[in-house]
Amino acid sequence: MLEKGNKKIIRAWTMYDWANSAYSLVITSALFPIYFHAVTTTDENNTVNFLGRTFNSDSLQTYTISFAFLLIAVMSPLLSSIADYSGKKKKFMYFFSTLGAISCSSLFFFKGVDTLWIGVFGAILAAVGYAGSIVFYNAFLPEIAEPEDQDKVSAKGFAMGYIGSSLLLIFSLTMIMFPDWYGGIESGTATRLAFLLVGVWWFGFAQYTFYHLPDNVYDRPKASRYIFHGYQELKKVWSELRQSSRLMSFLLSFFFYNMGVQTVMYVATLFGEGELNLPSEILIAVILIIQFVAIGGAFLFSGLSKRYGNIRALTISIIIWIFVCIGAYFCDKRYGVNEQNMFIVLAAIVGLVMGGIQSLSRSTYSKLLPETIDHASYFSFYDVCDKIGTVLGTFAFGYINEVTGSMRNSIVVLISFFIIGLISLLRVRRDEPVVLKGIADKTGAGLSS
Repeated sequence: MLEKGNKKIIRAWTMYDWANSAYSLVITSALFPIYFHAVTTTDENNTVNFLGRTFNSDSLQTYTISFAFLLIAVMSPLLSSIADYSGKKKKFMYFFSTLGAISCSSLFFFKGVDTLWIGVFGAILAAVGYAGSIVFYNAFLPEIAEPEDQDKVSAKGFAMGYIGSSLLLIFSLTMIMFPDWYGGIESGTATRLAFLLVGVWWFGFAQYTFYHLPDNVYDRPKASRYIFHGYQELKKVWSELRQSSRLMSFLLSFFFYNMGVQTVMYVATLFGEGELNLPSEILIAVILIIQFVAIGGAFLFSGLSKRYGNIRALTISIIIWIFVCIGAYFCDKRYGVNEQNMFIVLAAIVGLVMGGIQSLSRSTYSKLLPETIDHASYFSFYDVCDKIGTVLGTFAFGYINEVTGSMRNSIVVLISFFIIGLISLLRVRRDEPVVLKGIADKTGAGLSS
């Protein structure tokens, strides 16, 4: 049995955030959305043809994300239960991690509408690799850290991710903004090299994680018929999960407020460029601001959870998110505001609450779990809420933008996601113990005030 609290293992676990967050920042948030828009916009209507249909270029990006996360949402529960049953959680994580890294590197060959299929399918597989590895990565948290340390360890992981990804983005930006330093490299080539570097960075640093993370923590015996037994494992965990009203209430809340969080993360750059017409250098600078503020935000909300409890800390975060969305809706010259300055201020606030809400959500769910050895299976349901929420959120945002011609209308939907999530979170009964039939119970200490 693995001894919890091993500093070397915890350090190796957090290093995976350092490795994979380069994808989150460079591919999903900073360079790829801007590059995709630039190389696929061939007319004044911002449309592009793909698979025999005409799409709004920005909406095609959000549909791509939606499709990728729909795939992983369908696959991850069964794969997670198989991983739990077979004791091969680390091997599954390694497979998806490598798939994501290779797919990111393949985007180097995406040069425009003639190679649009590479851009779309490369982005889909990169997202599948990222999302697929994360569910197994998250499942290690309750196995390597004691409940009282999980907020801090989770925050450290996110902080490592923000730092590592920012360093790679800054280096990539030097290639784009100072081409003479690199022999006069063309900006498009420099951007595609950044995609290649993301894959190399992700794969390279992940090896440290995989070298130190334990495999088959609970010494599961070798078995056959993985799919059948994996399905049985999934049914068992779902049955146990349904017996805890607190876990189900939290998952419902997480589903809605995370739908808003993930959509904002994926479309913020598109909103700044497509709706506010902000220059690329401002957008990238704003993204870096978000990253560095998010480091402090992760630890700030970890401290708030220690003082006031996880539920109250999450409640504060969601309320701030609601006001951010309202601010974004009114970020318009018609209301007498400086769009660029207001966008920067809102981005700084997003950074503060982004790190906090992501880190606390993961550790809160981990604390709510009963004593179990099926962590990957439990986290697969958390992951499904995350991915289906991302699918619905990004699809709704893209569809409303395509139908109405304005992303501001999409923001109204995001506000409703956060409000529903807040109402559901307030229904989580903090004083109710988690009691699952046949399983030792946790008191949920640290979740309430």
